[in-house]
Amino acid sequence: MAHINVFAQSPKHEEFSWEKLGNIKEGRGDLSEEMPVLVYRLMQYTMLDVLSKAHGLAQANEYFRQAGYLAGIAFANNNLDLTQEFSGFAANLQKALLDMKISILRMENFNADNGNIILTIGQDLDCSGIPISNENVCVYDEGFISGILEAYTGKKYNVREVDCWANGDRVCRFSGTVVANSNQLDDFYKW
Repeated sequence: MAHINVFAQSPKHEEFSWEKLGNIKEGRGDLSEEMPVLVYRLMQYTMLDVLSKAHGLAQANEYFRQAGYLAGIAFANNNLDLTQEFSGFAANLQKALLDMKISILRMENFNADNGNIILTIGQDLDCSGIPISNENVCVYDEGFISGILEAYTGKKYNVREVDCWANGDRVCRFSGTVVANSNQLDDFYKW
């Protein structure tokens, strides 16, 4: 009998798609779709720890930002009405985030002329309630928000957290600007 080296062949990576999330209601049956935020954070913070040790914190944060961006595009395309005027879109997004218990969204400012936006999210999955560490930790959310905004506007966004619970703030505030030249994204999305 011939010996087959299963490690010699690397499996083909299948890109993410919304369908890969499966039928959660059917699959989880008695456990339902909900789980404690603790479990989400356990996965998030241990993954960040492993990636940081392997690649450095800056690169690990970049991976989280890219994953958030991918999730934001998918979330928007599968859960939001992207055909509404901005106020309707913002209300739809606010409701979807609340219904899914992701966060409480508040739009602070949207400049229709240049697309710049400032928004806050409260009681979010990533950091509300964590100890103060004097750092902004919501890099996944930066990508998530930029993906949602791109799906809605068709424009690339650079979103950065300017206030964070981990810095002692009570909400996380994000500032988003339209990237005028897609080449500028080389420093933002390095994939």
